[in-house]
Amino acid sequence: MTKNSTNDRSERLRTLEQVSAGGVAFRQIDGHIEIAIILTNPERRWQLPKGMIDAGESAEQAAVREIREEAGIEADVIAPIDKTEYWFSAERNGTRTRFHKFVHWFLMRYRSGNVEDHDHEVLEARWATVDDALEMLVFKNERDVVAKAVEAIQRL
Repeated sequence: MTKNSTNDRSERLRTLEQVSAGGVAFRQIDGHIEIAIILTNPERRWQLPKGMIDAGESAEQAAVREIREEAGIEADVIAPIDKTEYWFSAERNGTRTRFHKFVHWFLMRYRSGNVEDHDHEVLEARWATVDDALEMLVFKNERDVVAKAVEAIQRL
């Protein structure tokens, strides 16, 4: 493919911006940090809980809601961790669309609830040790967010 044909193809793709929020929800058991992670449906990949920010909702409110919906737990926002940005493409209304995604990540302390109470969008939610989470999470940017969260937890 020539350089021009690549540019022509990308120019034809519709581009949408998405803004989401999510969190690294943690608890400490016997001095060990555990993080709530989710297995997405239908992709079957381990990720941190996150989702779109609804109209009229702050990033912090969306992160709390997404942790409750996807991980089944209640958690309190402690501090922002990072804002990640990436591109992906997918079918949207039958049209191949390019997405420019931004995700606001928050450090969140577990308050109550059970990871088994997740919503239908998630195949499984579980508590994982930091090492297990870093091994299981599919996306590098999420592993980087977890590493930053652990540094922040150790300073608490």
